[in-house]
Amino acid sequence: MKYFLEDEQANITTITVTLRVQILKQKFSQSLGLPFKELLPSSVIEQALSELKIRYYRRLFDPIVTLWVFLSQVLDTDKSCHNAVSKVIAYLAEIGVEIPSTDTSAYCQARARLPEELLENLFSQAAQNIEEKVTIEHLWCGRNVKVIDGSTVSMPDIVDNQSCYPQPKSQKDGCGFPIAKIGVIFSLATGAAIALCIDVLNTHDIKLARKLYKFLNPLDILLGDRAFCAYADLVTLLKLECDAVFRKHQARKTSMRQGKVVGDCDKLVTWYKPKKCPKGLSLDEFDALPQTITVREIYYYIVIPGFRTERVSLITTLLDKATYSTLDIVGLYGQRWDVELDLRHLKTTLGMDVLRCKTSSMVRKEIYVYLLAYNLLRSLMWSAGTTYGTPPLRLSIHRHSPSFK
Repeated sequence: MKYFLEDEQANITTITVTLRVQILKQKFSQSLGLPFKELLPSSVIEQALSELKIRYYRRLFDPIVTLWVFLSQVLDTDKSCHNAVSKVIAYLAEIGVEIPSTDTSAYCQARARLPEELLENLFSQAAQNIEEKVTIEHLWCGRNVKVIDGSTVSMPDIVDNQSCYPQPKSQKDGCGFPIAKIGVIFSLATGAAIALCIDVLNTHDIKLARKLYKFLNPLDILLGDRAFCAYADLVTLLKLECDAVFRKHQARKTSMRQGKVVGDCDKLVTWYKPKKCPKGLSLDEFDALPQTITVREIYYYIVIPGFRTERVSLITTLLDKATYSTLDIVGLYGQRWDVELDLRHLKTTLGMDVLRCKTSSMVRKEIYVYLLAYNLLRSLMWSAGTTYGTPPLRLSIHRHSPSFK
């Protein structure tokens, strides 16, 4: 009889947990933050779990509910775990079922169980889903343009965070916060984040970029500032059948008096292989570089009354002036500002500039969840823009926009 009662109690517990999970999934799919039922349905998460061969126990905070709560948490103004769990309890209380403990430990443990690879895959898949909707009229000269940039995020001053992402050496111990460097590639057409790289603060942007090149597709054009304009990287992009438009690095002193003139302020010039192996390249990689490459250099002036006139020099591997005119390339570089706005949305509007997690592994997961939420918002904006005839990139991700209601 004792064993029967235990089995009966176990069945009752299982039914209660299952009911509460179903209620939460219904609530999250309809009314919290984002319409997860359309943007990130449970079937997609289950498929990703299956592909990674991840098995889980039946509990209130299963991977699906946990991820949806995590996404809503990063979108909320109050990003505390206590607030996230309070909303879960409130939804269950509305239905009148038995509510769980207000203790946040179960939710925090469930977040920690989410594999980083799962979040990375869902983030990439969300970006790919938007990219598949891009048609020829959204492309630049028939080409996909990806924009690359780097930034930083801070996190709580915890020993584990400090060991993995130490604060700047200029700051005394106890007077600063751990900081991570991130590199992100965005799609110019959709605004979605395509790829992410996370490293320590003193990592140069070019090192981050070299970890991100694998996410480019043939015929992509990579757009970036002067930090990415290096001989070896132009060669690498050409080998990947991609092209580049970068601002010329200030250390390179190419004279516009040399080269073949192809238009006003527009020339084809020859770049020579560096005499010494640059930092970040192995000797084998350096030896494999060609002795010369031909690039196109375009310069123009920015004149603002009351300020010193600034000359801007662009370097590109797009050599065909008939297909890619001078004005087209100058205009394209002007759109690089969009990536600054994308990073501002992530860091300021969504609040990713100051992370909350207290371990390095959770910090990385938090960053991926922010980027996943950002891409889901971009997907929502793309659908709204195409439905109502408004350019999707003209829509705002501000907290008071309809996307957050």
